[in-house]
Amino acid sequence: MPEIQGSGATSPIDGDAVITTGVVTAAPQYLYGFYLQDPQGDDDPATSDAVFVYYPQGSGSVTVEPGDHVEVTGEVDEYAGQTQVVSSETGTVELTEPAGDVTAYAGEWPATDAAKESLEGMLFSPEGDFTVTNTYSTNQYGEVGLAVGDKPLTQPTEVVDAQDEAAVDAVEADNDARAITLDDGSGTDYTRNGSLTPAYVSNEHPVRVGAAVEFTEDVILTQGGSPSAPTYRFQPLESVDGEDFPATSPATFENTRTDAPDAAQVAADGTPDVTVASFNVLNYFTTLGDADDDNVGDGGCTSYNDRDGDGNNVRGGCDQRGAWDPEDLERQQEKIVAAINALDADVVGLMEIENSAALGEAADEATESLVAALNADAGAGTWAANPSSSELPAASEQDVITNAIIYKPAAVERVGEARALGDQSAGGQAFGNAREPIGQVFAPVEGGEEFLFVVNHFKSKGSGTDDGTGQGNANPDRIAQATALEAWVPTVQDETGTEAVLLVGDFNSYSMEDPLQVLYEGGYTNVQEISPVEEWSYSFSGLSGSLDHVLANDAALELATGTDIWNINSGESVAMEYSRFNYHGTDFHEAGPFRSSDHDPVVLGLDLVADEPELLEADIAVKVAPKRPRADRHRATFKIEVSADGATPTGEVVVDLPGKRDLVGELNAAGKVVLKMTKPFGSAGEKTVVVRYAGDELVAASEESTTLVVRKAKKVKKNK
Repeated sequence: MPEIQGSGATSPIDGDAVITTGVVTAAPQYLYGFYLQDPQGDDDPATSDAVFVYYPQGSGSVTVEPGDHVEVTGEVDEYAGQTQVVSSETGTVELTEPAGDVTAYAGEWPATDAAKESLEGMLFSPEGDFTVTNTYSTNQYGEVGLAVGDKPLTQPTEVVDAQDEAAVDAVEADNDARAITLDDGSGTDYTRNGSLTPAYVSNEHPVRVGAAVEFTEDVILTQGGSPSAPTYRFQPLESVDGEDFPATSPATFENTRTDAPDAAQVAADGTPDVTVASFNVLNYFTTLGDADDDNVGDGGCTSYNDRDGDGNNVRGGCDQRGAWDPEDLERQQEKIVAAINALDADVVGLMEIENSAALGEAADEATESLVAALNADAGAGTWAANPSSSELPAASEQDVITNAIIYKPAAVERVGEARALGDQSAGGQAFGNAREPIGQVFAPVEGGEEFLFVVNHFKSKGSGTDDGTGQGNANPDRIAQATALEAWVPTVQDETGTEAVLLVGDFNSYSMEDPLQVLYEGGYTNVQEISPVEEWSYSFSGLSGSLDHVLANDAALELATGTDIWNINSGESVAMEYSRFNYHGTDFHEAGPFRSSDHDPVVLGLDLVADEPELLEADIAVKVAPKRPRADRHRATFKIEVSADGATPTGEVVVDLPGKRDLVGELNAAGKVVLKMTKPFGSAGEKTVVVRYAGDELVAASEESTTLVVRKAKKVKKNK
């Protein structure tokens, strides 16, 4: 077998007929072949001691099992990067003589392609840390992207300056060295075979980006996948049954789902008075593709269909972008409602929501519909929709998706009207191919600092000109939009008198890319810098990064208590999305927040209300002279001293006398006051006297009760 594999990326005898022997190490039932390894091997560490034996259609069934010693006759072939011997059932002969056991490779991780090639097809025992880095392919191919180490692969421009080519190259090299795909031991396309259930997809045992992976069985290290873009991968020793997952999986996965954002992170530097969030709602449209619910597109709409041919969401051909019919909208909406209501935020900036005005409908109709659904779940009046701004361009000039703001009236109130960076604003033309930023000044209902909240959605990376900087298409457009935004916000600040500013939304720029650098240079800080953990809001092609951000100016940053990215969407398999309902043999749809969108919400806490100082406890001492005054004769004198540990109390003291006018006085510099009754008590008996101290800025108010015994008036003898 070393002669078949050779020491390079492809076999030196590709196309030749061969006869080889070895021990079967794995025979996944849906790969139409088996892995064969020489237990002795050779002395050349550059050559593999194993090969895949492939049975083409019509060449018989794989009847061998792991541990069998066999001889294979066939032809060497290269497919999707994997060297294989094309054979058949008749070309495979089981041998009777023992061949020895195969020992799995358990050495240092093969970081280079050459090192992986030297182990291609061999039994492998994964050791050390592995982390899920890609779940997108689980929906179609039942495979999971892994990263060697304790974190997923990262977008280079998330962590290094996009203009630093050497640094970008270093991150890309690290990604290449750490990437490996965990296959399901099957060549099935689950989107074309809808009766089957893909592996590694489960609500009970979710497989999510960022989750730790622990291997419980050996695997085969090989290459495969698409012939045009093969990847190195682990093949399980037996095919993973999606309906029986995780029983047949060679690995277990950490469950990283949480029911809400991390409250401790949001309150890391104090208890927030107001919490804000950014949420991309994945083309939430109340104007449907199939307006008549007859599976025929409205206005030219075409659909993506489930396995029964029923439309799920709009594919194109019309202005609509969201759900296809009312049932699809219900599934989409219930997930978004669950997510937003669990955010525990008071102000939420929305992206990718229907621009009803641009569709010829009443402005804010879609936003109001979402608010109604949120209130139906959370309680009437919990949420309100911020009205559209009169500063927006004409509806016909706006995109069919827009930005929006929703808020909780019990927590915050609007200050002034909604603002927008429209055509009439300086730089407004920069947003001709994107969504205009909208803003609103808010203040806590209980009083406190006001803040300007601006929602943004820059031009996407999917269209436009590629400037060759590795930042996706339309990077110059996003730079222009960031520049216009940075210039516009101060004009709103001047007009509203607002110091604290938060820029939130989907900037379609990773954290170290040019558009965000413009805003950093303009005085804004990405609040992820104050987070104690490394988190990302988006996953694309197995690389994690953040397109969704909350940026704070210095005044707002001083008010920040903490932040969290709630990873409910980007790391989940797309099979959980409403748009993939009824795609597979198992129904993965749940009404909860997971995969309610493809972007994760970002949450920030704000300390806007000045906290009341913790006051010192007052101690009141009262002396009365005479101690037992006579009725109708003695005017009692009250000597009062108020003390506190750490301060000398100041302020007013009141003596509440039963049946008498209160005595009122001010404490002197020593915290003392003397108050005397103007008239004696009119009757004898026990009198409850209450001394009340009003408190000051350091000492809390307090009171002390004392019981005074008033003797009967002395009888006066009459002269006879």
